[in-house]
Amino acid sequence: MGVAPTPPLPARPPPPSVTTPEPELADVRGHQAPVLALQIAAAGGHNLLLEGAPGTGKTMLARRLPSILPPMTRGEAVEVTRIHSIAGLHAHGLIARRPFRAPHHTISAAGLVGGGSPPRAGEATLANHGVLFLDELSEFARPALEALRQPLEDGWVTIVRSQHALVLPTRFILVAATNPCPCGFAGVGDRCRCGEADLRRHRRRLSGPLLDRMDLLVTVEQPSEADLHAPPSTSSASARQLVAQARERQQARLKDAGVSCNAQLETRLLARHARLDGRAEQVLARAYAAGTLSARGRFRVLRVARTVADLEGRDHVMTEDVLTALSLRQRIVPQEALAA
Repeated sequence: MGVAPTPPLPARPPPPSVTTPEPELADVRGHQAPVLALQIAAAGGHNLLLEGAPGTGKTMLARRLPSILPPMTRGEAVEVTRIHSIAGLHAHGLIARRPFRAPHHTISAAGLVGGGSPPRAGEATLANHGVLFLDELSEFARPALEALRQPLEDGWVTIVRSQHALVLPTRFILVAATNPCPCGFAGVGDRCRCGEADLRRHRRRLSGPLLDRMDLLVTVEQPSEADLHAPPSTSSASARQLVAQARERQQARLKDAGVSCNAQLETRLLARHARLDGRAEQVLARAYAAGTLSARGRFRVLRVARTVADLEGRDHVMTEDVLTALSLRQRIVPQEALAA
């Protein structure tokens, strides 16, 4: 009896074409504050939280962030390609686009930051030099979010197995999206039906220390009818040009500091490169005294203000830069009160 021939293996799918258009910022209508926040996040490498009711466009906005990031250097592209090749996710030449990873909220801590036996790279490493997007942030397991804090802060994660340590890079921009309450409609007319206990449980599900590491906290509201028919405020090409210019300013300023963007500025470097005049100091001091900023949050406002100044082409951080950074960081104290 003859042996049946072995069926041929299915052909490996071709790699995604680098010419496939990315989501375009020109498709966005309204959302002036979130669009500004995206540009600041891209320009300075800042983490961003988008909060809003279902259907307001949080995911749509997050998916457009890679389109305004500067192109990867060859060194970055080689590192990203190696990581994805080892993970079995790529085998067709050099990756040209920055990664965009959006894991489901059921992911484990090991799946998010790496681990297992044998140890494998997690989503934080697969997003290296790109964007890690956590949609429905409150649905992620608390241990997974807590495990993300150290790689988010340090830019690397160490996995120890059998007395061997594996160090993996985790230098990414974190973008998260969440509803303001369990039903999602807090602040939208009288549609919210959540009680105070529901709101407390919802807030507890969000890791306070993780939120404190978010540089930008932005409310996404539903665009008005007029917004839907208005021209876009910008395009990905225009925003990417501004972002690239801001990054060039940072790289020139920080060439001897061992960091490449404002989000990585430590206290000593921040004091040198983000000096404030008297009025700007008073504005920041009032926000801190009001209890709406932690000590870490105060430094993050300064980093964002430095990036706003870079986008505006300014060498010095002005009061208006601090006000912009505060308006995109907190929602408790009105900007007019801070400027008074």
